[in-house]
Amino acid sequence: MPVVGRVHKGRYHDSVALMQAQQILRQMPGVEEAGVVMGTPANLALLRDAGLDAPELAEAGPDDLVAVVRAATEADALRALERLEEALSTRSRGEGPAYRPRSVRTAVRALPGANVALVSAPGRFAAAVAEEALREGLHVFLFSDNVPVEEEVRLKQLAQQRGLLVMGPDCGTAMVAGVGLGFANRVRRGGVGIVAASGTGLQEVACLVHRWGAGVSHALGTGGRDLSDAVGGASFTAALAALSADPDTRVVVVVSKPPSPRVAERILALARRCGKPVVVNFLGARAARSREGIYFASTLEEAARLATTLAGARPGEPAAEEICAPPRWAVGQRWVRGLFVGGTLCAEAQLVLRQRLGRVWSNAPLTPDAKLAGVTSREHTVLDLGSDEFTVGRLHPMLDPSPRRHRLIHEARDAEVAVVLADVVLGYGAHPDPAAELAGAWEEAVDVARAAGRELVCVASVCGTELDPQPYAQQVERLRQAGIVVASTNAAAARLAAGLCAGAAPPQEAGPLPSVDVPDAEEPLPATSDALRSLLRGPVRAVNVGLETFAQSLVAQGVPVVSVDWRPPAEGDAGLLALLSRLGG
Repeated sequence: MPVVGRVHKGRYHDSVALMQAQQILRQMPGVEEAGVVMGTPANLALLRDAGLDAPELAEAGPDDLVAVVRAATEADALRALERLEEALSTRSRGEGPAYRPRSVRTAVRALPGANVALVSAPGRFAAAVAEEALREGLHVFLFSDNVPVEEEVRLKQLAQQRGLLVMGPDCGTAMVAGVGLGFANRVRRGGVGIVAASGTGLQEVACLVHRWGAGVSHALGTGGRDLSDAVGGASFTAALAALSADPDTRVVVVVSKPPSPRVAERILALARRCGKPVVVNFLGARAARSREGIYFASTLEEAARLATTLAGARPGEPAAEEICAPPRWAVGQRWVRGLFVGGTLCAEAQLVLRQRLGRVWSNAPLTPDAKLAGVTSREHTVLDLGSDEFTVGRLHPMLDPSPRRHRLIHEARDAEVAVVLADVVLGYGAHPDPAAELAGAWEEAVDVARAAGRELVCVASVCGTELDPQPYAQQVERLRQAGIVVASTNAAAARLAAGLCAGAAPPQEAGPLPSVDVPDAEEPLPATSDALRSLLRGPVRAVNVGLETFAQSLVAQGVPVVSVDWRPPAEGDAGLLALLSRLGG
């Protein structure tokens, strides 16, 4: 089949627009496959891997729009590319308000009282946008990943000087004054406040607190690197102090993947001065000892249960876990393969699995000895599909599930795989029907395995609530219709998966988990600025730079929002950007 490509130099579109255009092309007569991406090296490699290796790719740079079509005839391919032009130009002309400001400064003037900026521009430009927002007096929700750590440190120092909060980089979710930012679930308001250096960890705790009868005051994300030695917990400290001072917060939950031991001890010293019960969940880190008012939880599930109880609700007894009877495995079937869109859900699954099965390999492991070389699965493997190596230049899998679909089919072809473990994350900003996407991919994977004389089992959990745009019960039922076993929590799903594979292979040796200690000294919490107190009181008024889906979710929640018509400065030309930077400095 002919493969035809086009490169449009210096033409930027956000990744949601590109995904929508790609779907249009795939549905056209005669088209077998299509790709519409920005021309980053990672995206070009994905196109080539998909058999879309057009000669034009050699001309593409990271700020160029690339469209490639494989079709029955060259005429079909050209017709599709012409349709793409029409779709993109129509979108840019006709959607949204007639006027959109071109800068954060202009947007602030257009929205008096604006207090937060949502930034999801490409990583190499995001720090400059976030700095502009801070200098305009806005708190920043920085969704963008691939932001250099030195830029993160600089932004958070500037925020501290101005009494502002930077949530991110790589911050997937937050809930502020009843408003969800980014990928956020709809939960009832209540007395549980959350500070999280992890997006889906925050979501899982918030959703379980809701489902078990309590509610959430605020949930503040900080970005996954905030508790590293380099960043030093700058945003975590500010958020913890703010919840300590917040009259609507009765219990505080702190959540993170394994933090730096030095920074973890400082956060625990601060937590002792919080004046409220603090539930601590540092996934993969054991507590050496505890203190009065500090409650350690080993999983997100346990953290949510403790917080719900401390807030005065009664979560009830844990649901009984039904160990479904494994099918008659073919010779050699013995491994679990986890395919996760949520990074902290991936970490929690590893923690549970390793307790029962030993070492679990991952691209985002709990211990260095379990680090995969590349992204090729081996033995028990759990992958974080939302990590940088899978998302550079493309949509997060919560928005575009196609990477998991491709990976699921790949794992189904492995004769040693027995169980697939997966998560489904609901909420604002996420895919409109993620359960249907996983169910369809699973049905295809089952056919692949059965054609080779094997059976597979898929165990999943759903992170969400009945109030979400994708109602929880409907999503669970769609999975079950496809033959997927659905557990009540992510930890429960991992326990079920481990039970199915127990005894199929000897436990793999795993390295020790780190431990954290609650220090004797108590560190005073910093004062909370008037600007941060005002943000928590609400109402939220937002400026959006980047993904239009985030603006749309804010509008659905009744939040005033102005979207910036952002384009890469200097059309992304690296030399010109460097010159402008020197002139500006």
